Amino acid sequence: MTAPLILVVEDEPTIANAIARRLAAESYRVVTASDGLEAVTKAAELQPDLLVLDVMLPSIDGLEVCRRVQADRPVPVLMLTARDDETDKLVGLGVGADDYMTKPFSMRELLARIKALLRRVERAKQLSLPPADASPIVTADLVIDRASRRVTRAGREVHLTPTEFDLLVFLAESPRTVLTREKLLEHVWDWIDASGTRTVDSHIKAVRRKLGADLIRTVHGVGYAFDPAPAEPAANPNPGPNPGPVQQTGRPGRGPAEPPSQNPSTGRLRPPVGRGGQAAAAPTSKPAPNQDGPVQPAKTAASSRGKPPGQTKGGVLPGGGLGRGGRLRPGRG
Repeated sequence: MTAPLILVVEDEPTIANAIARRLAAESYRVVTASDGLEAVTKAAELQPDLLVLDVMLPSIDGLEVCRRVQADRPVPVLMLTARDDETDKLVGLGVGADDYMTKPFSMRELLARIKALLRRVERAKQLSLPPADASPIVTADLVIDRASRRVTRAGREVHLTPTEFDLLVFLAESPRTVLTREKLLEHVWDWIDASGTRTVDSHIKAVRRKLGADLIRTVHGVGYAFDPAPAEPAANPNPGPNPGPVQQTGRPGRGPAEPPSQNPSTGRLRPPVGRGGQAAAAPTSKPAPNQDGPVQPAKTAASSRGKPPGQTKGGVLPGGGLGRGGRLRPGRG
């Protein structure tokens, strides 16, 4: 069996030579390239089994190299980056990279990740043969065709990398089951390492960005579960007639309460109708009590002006007057 061919694309000679020597010691065939255009040319000519690709390269960067190589032929790519920013890693995974490592890195970890990627490629070749249980996984508007390794959502085909497809299938085969990051790392990447849990998180974000955030649920501190949101019920195209506003009625058995009405001839309000069709009695006013004694009768018009009852202007009784000496003269009659 021929040893796998690995293309190492690195513009720093020290790092490129160290990686090449270590891979050769592990019985891999190794070819190196120092810039982006050279890497694209060698990848098209030699058809390598794996790329170790640096992001910062002369001529064209590693992201563009990854796009061109993946457009020509799918090949596993392990990217090397000097920046630990999550956005840069997500961009690298989005253009087709399968894994990434941040400089400085351990050579032992680099070998472990390369072996895991090559095992995954071999397993993908075996899975490409249609087994007996390779029926499509259909959930709402999502269709995962395991035989052809294609994913469509809402009738639109979505391109996933081999790693993203394996991750999605493994989650979808156990719907609503929480799978730990270590379990996903062991099954999809074929290796277990605490540092690899961030790789799982980055690939989950890439799948969500392509298929939507409503398919995979995060269980904080544990892992992930394939739990698509249920489809909303379709609206009724022929709704029934609108019953209109509900009218408020009176007490049960007594009919609705009637508000006061207006007399058209006088313009005054009529009292509301009470029980038995009789007009409700208007409230009577009571004389106000005197704070200093018993209830006092209401004052007349004359008394309200400070005059005794029956007294006329000038203080003279009707028919009478004042006599001589200021005595009161009785009135007539």
